[in-house]
Amino acid sequence: MTIPTVAVSVDLDPIPCYYRIHALGEPPDELRDVVLTRALPRLVELFARHGVRATWFVVGEDLDDAVVGRARAAEARALLLERVRAGDELANHSLHHPYDLARRSPAEVAAEIGGCDARLRALTGAPIVGFRAPGYDLSPTMLAELAARGYRYDSSIFPAPGYYAAKLAVMAGLRVLGRPSGAVATEPRALVAPTAPYRPAMAAPWRRGQAPVVELPIAVTPWTRVPAIGTSLLLAPRWLRRRWLAAMEGRPFFNLELHGIDLCDAELDGIPGELVARQPDLRRTVAEKAATLDEILGHLVATRRVHTLAEVASHVQRAA
Repeated sequence: MTIPTVAVSVDLDPIPCYYRIHALGEPPDELRDVVLTRALPRLVELFARHGVRATWFVVGEDLDDAVVGRARAAEARALLLERVRAGDELANHSLHHPYDLARRSPAEVAAEIGGCDARLRALTGAPIVGFRAPGYDLSPTMLAELAARGYRYDSSIFPAPGYYAAKLAVMAGLRVLGRPSGAVATEPRALVAPTAPYRPAMAAPWRRGQAPVVELPIAVTPWTRVPAIGTSLLLAPRWLRRRWLAAMEGRPFFNLELHGIDLCDAELDGIPGELVARQPDLRRTVAEKAATLDEILGHLVATRRVHTLAEVASHVQRAA
């Protein structure tokens, strides 16, 4: 890619995922579809303003009548199908978003990846080619399953030691309080993985190898490996955000990962204070966050060509 490239992706983790991370028990049922029905349309509006075709990582059970209810599932399917028709990409984020997926048996991994794949194929009528693991934790078993299914890429590796340290600190604090987090520790060797797209080793996805699946690592800054993801950029002071974006200018490929919750609003969306207290991004209004993301996207599309992750993976495979 001689012209600098950016791919914008959104993990559509529903609110129950955050309740599991923070050991808050079961969330109110009415919050189940907030990310899809409230945040997704806000993101779509911003992306359209900048001509961004995005990759949406979908949790498969959000499309199930039996899990979320017929009306909610139908609305979710309609919203996502509209994105496909607009030229966006849908990708696999597992069936139930289990944070410990990398530690599960081959049969369980196949069920999680295959279950989401089947639902997305039924919706789009086309093959699904991309995957992102819950909690950024990729195992050889998961990579083997993706290769067996003919997937083109994985985008789970997040080589950010600072993020890993902060995650461990939160998990340890919750354990001391007697409320173990639903999150799990990431494979530490992934923290020193390549930061540019690469073909991973089948037995060690954090190293270069000859896998048929391309790895598209999530963006971190050069040398310091500070996370250059939506949550970090949205919360950073403007001067620091600009420094991070300037640091990324040397990267030929910027894999900008967002989360649906990035454009949720605690007051407008009725999110309880118990979660707001633990999610700093929920303490800012959606208007503030949208303005910041608008600025970020404006900078990126002015300096880079925008592609979906599937398109980037195809280019990397051809180049390799």
